[in-house]
Amino acid sequence: MDRLWTPWRYDYISRIDPADTRCVFCRILAEPEKDEQNFVLFRGESLFVLLNLFPYTSGHLLIAANRHISSLGKTSKQELHGFMDTALRCESALQSEYHPEGFNMGFNLGRMAGAGVAHHLHMHVLPRWAGDANFLSVISETRVLPEDLPKTYQRLLPYFRN
Repeated sequence: MDRLWTPWRYDYISRIDPADTRCVFCRILAEPEKDEQNFVLFRGESLFVLLNLFPYTSGHLLIAANRHISSLGKTSKQELHGFMDTALRCESALQSEYHPEGFNMGFNLGRMAGAGVAHHLHMHVLPRWAGDANFLSVISETRVLPEDLPKTYQRLLPYFRN
């Protein structure tokens, strides 16, 4: 049997309180003192940026609304523009630090569309490289990430500080 070790995930999993049924994004919003622990890179008026705890690639970012809303139709113009402005900032930061060959950016609206947190609007920003989806992802549903989340957080944090 093959094993892939991910000790950094245990640190995250061991902090989860199973009795806490709040939305993960709302919980993180309520804990600004834990931004480093929660990998929050930026907090703005209408949204915040954090690392995806279950990334597809290194540098996989999430842009989440500060309000607990589930769709683009429920956003204000300020929130909608905030998503696009912040997506540009994320693209620039990732381009400068990781030099990807492309990006996937978008929203998964609703559980049937693949949203893991369907009730709180968030956008994915994924840097992509040739060969980053290799045979392990296809045949064994396993991803190999070359960098742990604390390292990614430290590399990207300077791009989000004002």
